Amino acid sequence: MIRNTLTGKQKRFLRSAGTALEPIVQIGKEAVTPSLVKSADDAITKRELIKVRVLQNCMQSPEEAITLLAERTDCDLVQLIGRNGLLFRKNFKKPKIELPK
Repeated sequence: MIRNTLTGKQKRFLRSAGTALEPIVQIGKEAVTPSLVKSADDAITKRELIKVRVLQNCMQSPEEAITLLAERTDCDLVQLIGRNGLLFRKNFKKPKIELPK
């Protein structure tokens, strides 16, 4: 089950912040592997907001792959457009992004 703790205003804020980001995690032919989940989890912990791209050679649909990655990393799926997705998880120890209320 994907977390859905964000309000519409917060999602809009994160979507606008995500437009400038380059994809950090790429899901390829092997789909969502434990090592991919680990690297995505590390990136999310460090940055809070990451962009994920599903490559053409991935056997899963982009929606399935990004949704699965969001579930396994315990993140909010902010946006899904085409082969790109935006994932967010607040880092309570060292917050980088201040969300609107």
